[in-house]
Formats: sequence, structure tokens, C-alpha cells
Amino acid sequence: MSETIMHKPDWLKIRIPSGKEYVQVKEIVKRHNLHTICTSGLCPNMADCWGRGTATFMILGDICTRSCKFCATKTGKPDPPDPNEPAHLAESVKLMNLKHCVITSVDRDDLSDGGAAHWVKTIEAVKLLNPTTTIEVLIPDFQGKHELIQSVINVNPEVISHNLETVRRLTPLVRSAAKYDRSLEVIRQIAASGIIAKSGIMAGLGETSIEVLETMDDLLAVGCSVMTIGQYLQPTRAHLPVTEYIHPDKFAEWKEAGLKKGFRFVESAPLVRSSYHAEKHVKK
Repeated sequence: MSETIMHKPDWLKIRIPSGKEYVQVKEIVKRHNLHTICTSGLCPNMADCWGRGTATFMILGDICTRSCKFCATKTGKPDPPDPNEPAHLAESVKLMNLKHCVITSVDRDDLSDGGAAHWVKTIEAVKLLNPTTTIEVLIPDFQGKHELIQSVINVNPEVISHNLETVRRLTPLVRSAAKYDRSLEVIRQIAASGIIAKSGIMAGLGETSIEVLETMDDLLAVGCSVMTIGQYLQPTRAHLPVTEYIHPDKFAEWKEAGLKKGFRFVESAPLVRSSYHAEKHVKK
């Protein structure tokens, strides 16, 4: 039996990257040997964000030790962390004249501290060279180790995000090593520190609308104040297939529901990703 191909609806069409600002950001990333989740994650907003002179940086290399079924990032044995990366990233943020910087990373379960010390050095370097730039970090779960999460909290980025990625029922299918409740505890620790706690999920993996609303309740219960919801897009045929392309009206319904439930910000639309409109989420 031949495989059924789901064609993308019109609302998921993405324009080809172009423009002076896009080229400038691309050159800076290439010149400083930086990894961005924009490229590694095949983000549909790359043209928009880079065209506005912004980018989400990915530290600790571009090879992940986990193999989540939704993610386009390479899996394998990573190289040792680059000791020059924090300084290079800080310099690039300055060159781009960013008012707000988003930093994420691959999972580094091969390192005894999961890369936490490198995270701390990177945030400190960006802050030192760019004192007026606000920072959002999208961190891994650090295997739930409280002291490692706390080390990132202690250097005080304005927003700390950790994604649930999907609803509870689908977590074992979608995420290779992460656990739903462990991720909630990461978010609880972030929120308890007083720093803005943020999380996101993908839609179109087989979840129900009721499960999306239940996920909102779970996040609010641990103190999360910002949530993002976007359409899952299958990176390759080796990844999980899309079960449904969610209509923009449904995303709008979820946004309204989340705001009514008590989130301060909800970004919910087909092309929304974790860093979408990230600069807005700094506001308390």
C-alpha cells in the first residue's frame, strides 16, 4: 500500500529568505561558526526573524545525544564543548545589535553536568558584553537535577523556557528520554525562583483539544506564565508523520482559552515556534 501524503494547506506556506538583514545575520553566524536552531530545527520563521535581524542561537554544538521523533537536529556523539563559544556568541549579539537574545542547546547527556557550566559561561559572557540586551534561554531538562537547573537560574536570564513539546499521553512516543512530569518540575523550579517561566507544545501529533487544555492546566499549576503552541511539521520521512494540519481558527481558540485560564502570554498559530515574539515575553 502506498503512503498517503498530506499536502500542506495554504496557511503553512513560507516565503524564501531574502533581504539585506537576512544576509547580514547569515554572514555573522557563518563567520563566527555559530549554530542556530533556525537552521538546525528547520524553523519556518527563519525568513521573518533573520529578516528583522534576530536569531535564536544554539550552543553546545549541533549534535544531540537524544533522538526525539519530532526533531530535525542531528543525533550522535557530540564534540567537546567549544571553550570559545561563549565569547563568540556574545560578540555576535553585539554585532547584530540585538535588544533581545534567545539561546537554546542540544541535549548533552554525555557531559556530567549536561552542559550546565557552559550554559552559565555563555549567559555571563552575553550579559557582560551586552548589558542592555535581555536574554531568554530555552534549556534542556538536565535530567531533572535540581542543582544544574539552579545554576542557570542563578545567572538570572530574564526568561527561562523548557518545552513540554506535547501532551502527557504522547510524550513517550514523541520524546526519547524526557518525561512529562520531570519537565513540569523543571518549570516549577524556574517559576519558584521568580524568573518568567515559559513552555511550548506542538499540535498535529494526534493530541485532542481537551488534552491541549489539560496541558495548559498542568503548566499553570506549576507557575508557567507564557505558552507557545504551533503546528508540528514533519522534518523528514524518518520522523513522526503529521496526523492533522490544525486550522488557524483552532489555534486562535486555544490562545483565547489560555489567556482566560491565566497565562500572561499565549502565542498560538500554525507557524509559532518557541522563540516566536520572544521579546514580548520579557514583560512581567
